[in-house]
Amino acid sequence: MDKGKPKKPQKVPARSIDDIPEALRDTHRVQPRRRFKLALIFGLLGLSILSLSAIVWSLTSLPAKNTNNPTSVATSSPTPTAPNSRNSDTLLGHFAYTEAVSKDLQPISRDRRLKLRKSAAQQFQAMVAAAKKSGVIIVPISGFRSVQEQQHLFFDVKAERGQTTTKRAEVSAPPGYSEHHTGYAVDIGDGRASATNLNTKFEKTQAYKWLVANAARYSFELSFPKNNSQGVSYEPWHWRYVGDRQSLETFYKSKNLKRNTP
Repeated sequence: MDKGKPKKPQKVPARSIDDIPEALRDTHRVQPRRRFKLALIFGLLGLSILSLSAIVWSLTSLPAKNTNNPTSVATSSPTPTAPNSRNSDTLLGHFAYTEAVSKDLQPISRDRRLKLRKSAAQQFQAMVAAAKKSGVIIVPISGFRSVQEQQHLFFDVKAERGQTTTKRAEVSAPPGYSEHHTGYAVDIGDGRASATNLNTKFEKTQAYKWLVANAARYSFELSFPKNNSQGVSYEPWHWRYVGDRQSLETFYKSKNLKRNTP
């Protein structure tokens, strides 16, 4: 036996990949793949940013919408509305007025035929009651009047009397242009002097004198005083209510337009 001779080192056989523990195999084989994946992710992210930038640039570079193109649709601006005909139209010295609807009207006469808008009717009745306490009898002769009724009063009566159009317009508004359409206007008479109804002699009655002194307390005013700017004949019997916003705008916007017209 060669006990004194050193033993030759034995060669350790090379370890195959399968002999390497799984943890060590991951260290050597997965790290390069992770670097590759990270590079791929950053590359795709860069391409996405470039693509997004290109889209944003293309959108901001589009030409402005041609608003004059009739086929284009405007979604941010409201549809223009037509001007209010009540404030823009006049005919033979009379302003155009919208006809009140029946549900807004309230009777002011015993037979319930004569009506005004509710706010005007209530104040008119209060005015009648106050005048009665002073010994004055105020009676309504005409209140709300439809466009159809005004058609008869203007054209048919004009023909019966042989009046010219301009002459008729001095004493009666054309249909669509009467204050009576609004439900705020009322023709007033004196219960003790019916002969003065719808006559300038009404200014001599106790009813008219009482109205001049007290009607404003109930928000009524004379519509057509002497030498009025509309050129309508003096009508001491014709009064209108201006006691709320709608009635005030109905009449005074028209008056402002008249003053501003050269």
